[in-house]
Amino acid sequence: MSGRSIIHFVFGALAIALGSYIYFTMQFQSITKQAFRCYTTRARVLAPAIELSQIQRQNLRYCALILPVGCAATASQFSTTAALDMSSGGDYKNATSIYEFTVKDTHGNDVSLDKYKGKVLLVVNIASKCGLTKNNYKKLTDLKEKYGERGLVILNFPCNQFNSQMPEADGEAMVCHLRDSKADIGELFAKIDVNGDNADPLYKYLKSKQTGTLGSGIKWNFTKFLINKEGIPVNRYAPTTDPMDISKDIEALL
Repeated sequence: MSGRSIIHFVFGALAIALGSYIYFTMQFQSITKQAFRCYTTRARVLAPAIELSQIQRQNLRYCALILPVGCAATASQFSTTAALDMSSGGDYKNATSIYEFTVKDTHGNDVSLDKYKGKVLLVVNIASKCGLTKNNYKKLTDLKEKYGERGLVILNFPCNQFNSQMPEADGEAMVCHLRDSKADIGELFAKIDVNGDNADPLYKYLKSKQTGTLGSGIKWNFTKFLINKEGIPVNRYAPTTDPMDISKDIEALL
């Protein structure tokens, strides 16, 4: 290869690299401005984290934000795949508060959330094997100890959707896990999905009322929703938010 050919090759490669950089930079800026982009598809799935039925594959309009998945104890290591829930079930959309929902406790018994009327609630999707687990278990325990007698109740929903980081079974296995972890974190409910078509209706409602950053999908373990005494979601906190950093917001509602 002649010297001139090498120079042409190098400049060509640099041009391709620069063009790619400009393209992806513009794409990123577009996402950050719009929060998400909407696509229409008839035969393919754009986000591998979203599972679609045959009918949905044929004619579906959905919005998705795709980011790399990971779990760690610091914000710099944290990233996710988030997708808006576009399921057709609409009952949760008509709810006026969380008091209209019934969930299962860890032993499979029905629990109507209207039993918590007049309480300030913190709803959390928990996991046992996440890099965020140790700190959240400790700080949620601290929150319960600090505000429990004043009317705060923490509602914990185990979820295994994020890298299968909540493998424990419901019932005694889950209770024993929290006991062994010295996690006295409040009310314990059955394991649920928080994203997708099979997401628990309570979480569909919570996500519709507090959409969060970059779309409504739950980003990772330990996303937190703060509920006022009227059963209305008033705030949402990222997985990396330290539970004790929510103290001022809790005190304002008590």
